[in-house]
Amino acid sequence: TECISGCVCPEGLFDDGRGGCVEEKDCPCIHNNQWYSPGQTIAVDCNTCTCQKGFWRCTDSVCFGTCMIYGSGHYITFDGKFYDFDGNCEYVATQDFCGAEKSSGSFSVITENVPCGTTGVTCSKAIKMFLGKTELKLENKDYKEIQRDVGEDVRYWNRTVGLYLVIEASNGMMLIWDKKTTVFIKLTPAYKGKVCGLCGNFDNKASNDFTTRSGLLETNALTFGNSWKQSSMCPDVTHEIKPCDLKPHRKSWAEKECSIIKSEVFKICHSKVDPSPFYEACVHDACSCDSGGDCECFCSAVAAYAQECTKAEACVFWRTPDICPIFCDYYN
Repeated sequence: TECISGCVCPEGLFDDGRGGCVEEKDCPCIHNNQWYSPGQTIAVDCNTCTCQKGFWRCTDSVCFGTCMIYGSGHYITFDGKFYDFDGNCEYVATQDFCGAEKSSGSFSVITENVPCGTTGVTCSKAIKMFLGKTELKLENKDYKEIQRDVGEDVRYWNRTVGLYLVIEASNGMMLIWDKKTTVFIKLTPAYKGKVCGLCGNFDNKASNDFTTRSGLLETNALTFGNSWKQSSMCPDVTHEIKPCDLKPHRKSWAEKECSIIKSEVFKICHSKVDPSPFYEACVHDACSCDSGGDCECFCSAVAAYAQECTKAEACVFWRTPDICPIFCDYYN
């Protein structure tokens, strides 16, 4: 209805978002609130994206899948679904013995969960890894190998990287363990849609990750988790444990400590990885670890968020001499 004074670009030129006018071929791209010039590239997971005429053009390689289990019962599936499950038993984390082809699998990873603290929440105490006829048990900061009579030969290598023990197998799976309560399971794209267990089915859809051992799709994390227990002697988990309600005197301390995840320290990462579920998990863990090791639980929870930030190309230096220090000389 009326004219408004202002600047416009001449015919055939485009506003570049930074106060200038450019030709279409010189249009910049934006990613995580940062501007990139034409021709610049960024890495997204295992793909490379190039800025062209204001749009990102990305390669479409299929990437490794990663499942993460950490702290007191927190799971992030291969397809990125975040949920909590506190069960006191051995559970199938992931395996390729699924569906009709039960006999043709080559590996399974079992997590043994035990109570950590007095509130009833559980942490992963030991990991069992079956690779063909080899069984590896990771426990007490070390691992041992047991040879069985059945199964094929699957070769594996192990190495220590900083805090982590890395076990890599010839069948395309890798396990990374921090020798405490955090474990990462990595699979090559060949396993897409061919695995099952608490880590989901790795088919790029988080909505169907709660598929039970019998193949039914569940909405409830407890029913789903119970279906993957190794022994029918273990009791089913019937309710979600809320440690901060059981230990209200620890709640304010937990919230204060865990606020680092939402603080300026991690600001660069907030737009890339939502801090909320990691903050909630941190508070949950800090409330629950009430029988020693409370700093360890808090540090593992913050480290889990830092790890996801690193994966999203946002490196954060959060450890200090006061907050979860690591004695580098010792690890070097």
